Amino acid sequence: MQRRRFITLVGGTVIAWPLAARGQQPALPVIGFLGIGSPESDAVRLTAIRQGLNETGYVEGRNFAFEYRWAGNQLDRLPAMAAELVHMRVAVIVTPGVAATLAARAATPTIPILFGVGADPVQLGLVASLNRPGGNVTGFNEFGSELGAKALALLHELVSKAMTVGFLQNPTNPINDVTAKDVLAAAPAIGIKVQVLNASTDREVHAAFESLVQPQTAALLVANDVFFNSRIEQIVGLAARHAIPVMYPAREFVVAGGLTSYGGSLTELYRQIGLYARRILRGEKPADLPVQQATKIEFVINLKTAKALGLTVPPSLLVRADEVIE
Repeated sequence: MQRRRFITLVGGTVIAWPLAARGQQPALPVIGFLGIGSPESDAVRLTAIRQGLNETGYVEGRNFAFEYRWAGNQLDRLPAMAAELVHMRVAVIVTPGVAATLAARAATPTIPILFGVGADPVQLGLVASLNRPGGNVTGFNEFGSELGAKALALLHELVSKAMTVGFLQNPTNPINDVTAKDVLAAAPAIGIKVQVLNASTDREVHAAFESLVQPQTAALLVANDVFFNSRIEQIVGLAARHAIPVMYPAREFVVAGGLTSYGGSLTELYRQIGLYARRILRGEKPADLPVQQATKIEFVINLKTAKALGLTVPPSLLVRADEVIE
C-alpha cells in the first residue's frame, strides 16, 4: 500500500514568464513551443518545463530562450506555426499532444521534436520504437488513453448510486476512439450506462455540462486530452457550479478543487520534457533518447470537494488513494 499524503490548500499561485527575445539569429539557443491553446492554458506545462531545465543549470534568458506559438484551439493553424518555428531554426520544438506533434514532424525531418502524448507513440507512427525512436522525434508517453476503464470503475465506487455516467471527450483528438472504446466496453461490467459528450471548444464544454444536468446524469469522466488539460479552472468551476462529481485525468484538476483523478501528473511529465530539452541543447540526438513512459499513476481525492458535494468517500477508496487533499 502506497503512503498517502495529506495536503491543505492555502492559496493560489501566480504564474508569469517573460517573452523570448526575437531576432533573425538569436545569441542563445531557442526552444520552440507549439501549443494548441494559449499562454494561460499552457502555464502549468511551461512552468514545469522551466523547472526541469533549471534543475540542470539552464535558465531562460541566460543560456536559452523560448519562442512560443499558440493556435488558439484552431488545429488548422498548427502547420503554419510549426513552419514558422522551423524557419527560425529553433534548436528543439516541444509539442504537447498528438496534433501539435504531427504538425511539427510534417514541418521538419531534422529539428529535434519533444512530445508529450497520452497514447502509444509507436502505434501513432511518431517513432519506430520506444527504445530506438529513430529520426528526429522522441518524448514522453503517459498512457492516458489506456486508463479510462479503471478511472470509470473508481468513479462508480465513489458515486455508487450513479446509473449513468457522462464521458467527456474531444472529437478532434486522434486517440479519441481508443479511449472511448475502452470506457464503453467497461461500463456494462459494472452495471452503468455511459453518455458520450463531445467538446473541442469552450462553448462546447459549457454545453456538455448543461446536457448532463438535463437528464440528471449523476457523474462525469473527463478524457485525458491536451485541450481539457488546458482548461483546468474552467472545467473544475463548471463541475462545482452544477454540483457534478467528476473524475479527472490528472492531479492538477484535484489540486484546483476537483473531486478526484486517476492518471499521471502534468507537472512531472513536462518537468521530464525539460530535462530532455537540456540534453538536446547539449548535443544529444532524439534518435538516441528512448521514449519515456509514465511510471507513476496516481489516484487522488479531494475530501473538501467531496463534502461540498454531499459525498461520503468509502474507506476502501481512502486506503487505496495515493494522495488525499483536505
